[in-house]
Amino acid sequence: MYYNEDNQSYQYSYRKGDGNLVEPVYTRNYAEERTASEPPKKKHGGAAMKTVALMLCCALIGGMVGAGATSVIGASVSGKTAVKASTREVAEVVPVKVDGTRQLTMPEVYASTINSVVAINTTVNSTNVYGQTVQNAASGSGFILTEDGYILTNYHVIEGASTVKVTLYNGDMFDGEIVGGDEDYDIAVLKIGATGLIPVTLGDSSKLNIGEAVAAIGNPLGELTFSMSQGCVSCVDRAINVDGTPFNMIQVDCSINHGNSGGPLVNSYGEVVGIVSAKYESYATSTVEGIGFAIPINDVIAMVEDIITNGYVTNKPFIGITPQNLTARMAQQYRYGISEGVFVCSVEPGSAAEKAGLRMGDVITKIGDQQIAQISDLTAAKKHYSAGDTATFTIYRAGETLSVELTFDTTPEKVEPQEPQSQQPSDGYRYYSDPWDFFNSFFGNGYFGGSSYSEGYNGYPGTDDAA
Repeated sequence: MYYNEDNQSYQYSYRKGDGNLVEPVYTRNYAEERTASEPPKKKHGGAAMKTVALMLCCALIGGMVGAGATSVIGASVSGKTAVKASTREVAEVVPVKVDGTRQLTMPEVYASTINSVVAINTTVNSTNVYGQTVQNAASGSGFILTEDGYILTNYHVIEGASTVKVTLYNGDMFDGEIVGGDEDYDIAVLKIGATGLIPVTLGDSSKLNIGEAVAAIGNPLGELTFSMSQGCVSCVDRAINVDGTPFNMIQVDCSINHGNSGGPLVNSYGEVVGIVSAKYESYATSTVEGIGFAIPINDVIAMVEDIITNGYVTNKPFIGITPQNLTARMAQQYRYGISEGVFVCSVEPGSAAEKAGLRMGDVITKIGDQQIAQISDLTAAKKHYSAGDTATFTIYRAGETLSVELTFDTTPEKVEPQEPQSQQPSDGYRYYSDPWDFFNSFFGNGYFGGSSYSEGYNGYPGTDDAA
C-alpha cells in the first residue's frame, strides 16, 4: 500500500514490486468538496437542537391558536391578553311554596325557610363561689310554628333562663315567653307578641332515607346568624344518650355547632323533619367530626301541640316513684341477689306505683320486654307509653322476682323531687354506710353533717327527679 499524491488516495498491490495496481479503495476527494472560503462546520448536539426547534414550533403554533381563541372572546386586535369571564346570567332565587310536591335546590330551600328561623339569646342567673349572683349568656336557634308567634326550640336552650330574646331574620327583636317544655324530650315552646309571621311546613320524619339530602339552619356560635350547612342523613332511629337521657335521633353529617340547637333540619322539599339538638365533639380519646343529631319531628309534634294548648305534656306517663340506680355496693349492703336495676327510694301515695303494689326497696328490672339496668333505661321505656297505658313491671323483692301490672298516671304539671322516707328494705335490717351514720342515728339526723356516703344519707341512695 502506498499513497498516490497525484490522486490523493491509497493504492494496494498483491505483492511487492508488482506494477499492476488495483483500483483505489477510497477515491473520494474530500479536499475538493470544501471551498477555501468556507471552513468545515462542527456539529454540536444535533438531537438537542431538533428538540428545541420542535418546542419552538409548538409554542409558535399554540400562540397563534391562543390568539385566535382570545379574539373569539373579545380580545383586542392589538394582541393584548384578556381575562376570560363568564357571561352566564344568574337566576334570582326567590321563596317558593313548600307543599311537598317537588324537590328544591338548596338555595331555594334556604330562601323558603330562612324567614321562619329565629335566633334565641338568653340570660341565666347563677351563684358563684362567693355567693354572688351573676348572669351568664347563652344562645340557640328556633323556628316559627304559627303565624301568631309560637316558636319551637330545645329545652336546653331556655333551661333556667331569666330572660329570653327572639330575633327574626329581618332584624325585629321580641321578648320571648316560655309557654312550656319537656326535658325528657328536649323540647320547649316560646311565644312572641307578633302576628303575620311565616311558619315552617312540617314534613314526615318517618319517610327519611339514609343518604337523603338535608340542611341545618341556625345560629352557630351565636354570632354566625342564619347560617345553613348541608349534608345527608347518615342514620335514622339512632339511639344515643345525652347527659343520661336516652333519645331516638336522626344522625346527619351537616356541620353543627353550639348555637345550632333548636334550629330546623330541612329536607330537599323544604319541609322541617327534625329539631337540631346535639353533636359528638369527641368519643373516648378521639376527636369527632361530622356526627350531628336531630330529634325526629314525628316523635314530638303531638307533645308540642299539647304544650301549646295546656302548657305541659298532659299525656306523659307517670309512675310515682323516686328512682335511683342500684349499685354493687348497695346490693351488697342490702344483701340483694342482683347488682343492677332501678331502686325504688319512695312511693308516692295514691300513685300508679302504689296501686300496682310497688314498695320502697323494690328494684325494677324490666318493663314489658325491655331490660332495666339503670334510670336511663326506665326513661327510654316510658317513652313507649302514654298516660292510661298498662305495662308489666318485673321487680326484685326480698330475694324473689315478681311481676306486677301498672297503669300509668298522667304526669303532673310540675313534679317535685321526692325525699327518701325513713324506711328500710323489707328484710328489717338497718345498715350503716360509715360511722357517721351510727352517730347520727343517736344524735339526730344531720347533726354531724350527714353521711359521707356518696349515694345518700343513712346508706340509702340519693334521689333524682320522681318518675
